[in-house]
Amino acid sequence: MSTRQTLTPSISCVIPAYNEARSLGALVPAILTALARLSPQVEVIIVDDGSRDDTAAVMHTLCAQFPQLMYLKLSRNFGKEPALTAGIDAAQGDVVILMDGDGQHPVSLLPDMLAKWRAGADVVYAVRQTRSDQSGLQIRLTAWFYKLVNLGNRVQIPANAGDFRLMDRQVVDALRRLTERNRFMKGLYAWVGFNSTAIDYQPLPRADGRSNFGLMGSLSLALTGILAFSIAPLRALTLTGLMLSVVALGYGLWVVGEYFVLGIDVPGYATIVVGMMFFSGIQLLSIGILAEYVGRIYEEVKQRPNYLVSQRLGQGLPLQLPDQA
Repeated sequence: MSTRQTLTPSISCVIPAYNEARSLGALVPAILTALARLSPQVEVIIVDDGSRDDTAAVMHTLCAQFPQLMYLKLSRNFGKEPALTAGIDAAQGDVVILMDGDGQHPVSLLPDMLAKWRAGADVVYAVRQTRSDQSGLQIRLTAWFYKLVNLGNRVQIPANAGDFRLMDRQVVDALRRLTERNRFMKGLYAWVGFNSTAIDYQPLPRADGRSNFGLMGSLSLALTGILAFSIAPLRALTLTGLMLSVVALGYGLWVVGEYFVLGIDVPGYATIVVGMMFFSGIQLLSIGILAEYVGRIYEEVKQRPNYLVSQRLGQGLPLQLPDQA
């Protein structure tokens, strides 16, 4: 920590972008200006996640204007998590900052983040105070998601903490060692550990347009997060099976008792039909949950790369070669 207090680190800023052409023209210079006040050695890495607008043309112009800028164009739309992974893999700074390309992450927070890093924090993550840009349903689903994914989990994922964060080099190197294909970055940040601290922030209005990440995208990411970092669904199946077995046993004893003790002949057709339909539904649900886990195992064993880069422009920071023994 004493070394950090006197150190001026090189800084990498990773920004995944999907159809953000109208935002990047103003966002990139603003971030570069803010970073230049913190360090003379900076780079901004824009990862184009298969954009269909003029993002490529805008980035060609910006790369010619700013030598600190690096542009990675992915071969198609892989998703935000692989795009973040591509930027993290390319980052060369002593500290790496992750931001969104929509302008909602305030650059005014960067000095405070770096100050906390100098004070000893390996990870400084921003926690949003409001979700006024989301629907009431999405807010409730988000709260339920964090409760479910943290249920009985040794790795606790901070609620309302997104990708906006500053990470020390050793944290970045640890993340680069995680090669899983079904990536849930918020969970991976928590899994690697290290000394982490939170900082509150208020999201800014989007620089342009609407979010490309709606309710369905959030649900898909939540499913990936739950299956990657929680076995709660499997435990729920076990408990459900146990409870149904107890209920079935109790009902069986009750029917036998009515027949032999009270002499009541219970008609069984309706009971059998309803019971078969109910248990069939439970079985299909169980198979579906198991299939989600098996499907992700299938994706992992194929060992396909998380992303493919079709184009790389710009200089950024010099490539750091490993020390020679």
